[in-house]
Order: sequence, then structure tokens, then C-alpha cells
Amino acid sequence: MARGITQEQVNAAADAILAAGENPTVEKVRAELGTGSPNTITRMLDAWRGQLGERLRQLSTLPEVPSSVGQAMIELWRLASDHAERSLDSRFANERGVLAAARNQLAQERETWEAKLQTAEITVAQAQTARDLAEHACRTLDGQLQDSHALRADLVQQRDRLQAQCDQQAKLIQALRAQLDDSQVALRTERERQEVHIRAVEDRAHQEVDRARQDAKQWQQRHEAAERVHRDVVTAIQTRYDSTRDEVRHLEQEVARQTGQVNALEKALSEAYAAIPAKQKNSPPAPKAGAKRGQRKTKSASTRTPK
Repeated sequence: MARGITQEQVNAAADAILAAGENPTVEKVRAELGTGSPNTITRMLDAWRGQLGERLRQLSTLPEVPSSVGQAMIELWRLASDHAERSLDSRFANERGVLAAARNQLAQERETWEAKLQTAEITVAQAQTARDLAEHACRTLDGQLQDSHALRADLVQQRDRLQAQCDQQAKLIQALRAQLDDSQVALRTERERQEVHIRAVEDRAHQEVDRARQDAKQWQQRHEAAERVHRDVVTAIQTRYDSTRDEVRHLEQEVARQTGQVNALEKALSEAYAAIPAKQKNSPPAPKAGAKRGQRKTKSASTRTPK
């Protein structure tokens, strides 16, 4: 109930509106007073209408009021009452229509919100299921990642061990090549020395052929002995050269086999690294400098091998 509004204030406002030739309504009375609850004004306005009829009857019985004026006031009151009733009926009908429309709209909104709530519940259930699947997938990927790390560490160890073996083989090949070079130099030196000796012997033989004709047989025997010594020395050096070359070829084959194993391990390491998930691919790949250095050494060694 509005505070500060009395029946007398409502009666005075309604009388003023009625005196202005208008039908007193709740909105007009409230506008005239500037305050007040619509329910309170409606109740007080009904009381004013009841009092107005009594006032008009009292007015019609006053001796100083002409009968025509009293009849006019009574007719005016009847018209005002009819108009007020029609206005109220129309207003109530409009308000009932508005309330029905609002009720229908609220029902539709309720159905809409219920549908949205069901959809949201389904979405939440799906999201929870997806979260559970994602957590399970994460655990599985973590296990696979740990296995991949262990496999990678094992492959790295194998690669390092094979790389060390390749380095040792490369050093051994270099040492054998150095020995082969020394043997070739010694062979050439001995061959040149024998050729110089042979030429000297032949020159001396030609110079002294006339003087030492009688010793030709002896010199011939010496010459044959020198030839035999030369052939023996050349044969021994050639045998040693062939043996060294066969050993170098065997070592080169062993190096090629070791290099193939290293390449196979690097390929297996690359395949294992490719099996790691996308989020782990940003980690730096295993260095291949050692394997490439071994390949360069093997290639360099193969180019220096005599044909």
C-alpha cells in the first residue's frame, strides 16, 4: 500500500477530474496526486464512486437545487458510471490478453530454456567423455613417449659404440695404408737400386768385354746370380705387397659392413623418432656428425686405395 494517500485526497482528485469533464481513472488520479499504488487508488476510487452516488442523491433532495440540475447530475453520474465500467472492462480485457500473451511467451521461453538445458547437459556429458578419452590418450602417449626415449637412448648407445668401432677400423686402415705406402716406397727404391746395379754391371761388362772375354763365363754366372737375387727380392716384395693389399681390402669390406650397420641404426632411430607425437617433435634430433665423419673417413680411405 502506498504511504501518504488518504481517501480524502483520492476523492478530491476524482472530483477535480470529474469537474473537468473527464472520467476519473486510476492513471488520471495517480497523475493528479503524483504518487500512490494502483491497487490502493483502485480501491479508494471504487469507494469514491459509491460515495458519489450517495452524494448525488443527497444533492437531488436539496431544496435549493433545481430538479432539472439534479436530474442532469444523476444522468451525468449514470453516463460516467457506464463509461467507467466499459473502460474498466476494456482495460481488463486488454490486460487479460497481455497476461495471456505473456504467459504463452513465458511458456515458450521455458520450453526453449528446457531444451537448451538438455542440450547443455548432453554437451557437458560429451565433454566429460571427451575429457576422459583425452586423459586416457595422454596417459597412453606418455607411456609411448617414455618407451621411445628408452629406445632412443639404446639406439644412441649402439650408434656411439659402432661409431667408436668405425673410428678404430678407420685408424687401423690408415695405419695399414701407411705401411702399404712404406712398402711401395721400399719396393720402388729396391727396384731402382737393382736397375742401377744392373745397368752398372752391364756397362762394366760391355767396357771390359774384350779384356775379360776369358772371364765371361764367370761374369755370366755372377750376372745370373744377381738376376736370381733380384727376382727373389722382387718376388718377396710383391708377395708382401699382395698380402698387404688383401688385408686392406678385407678391412675396407669390414668398414663398409660397419657403415651399413650404422646407417641401419640411424634409419631405425629416425623411424622411432617419427613415431613420437607432434608435441614431442620439437625436441632436437640426435646428432649425426659422428656418422657423417665416419663416412667421410671411409670415403677418403677408399679413394686412397691403390688399384
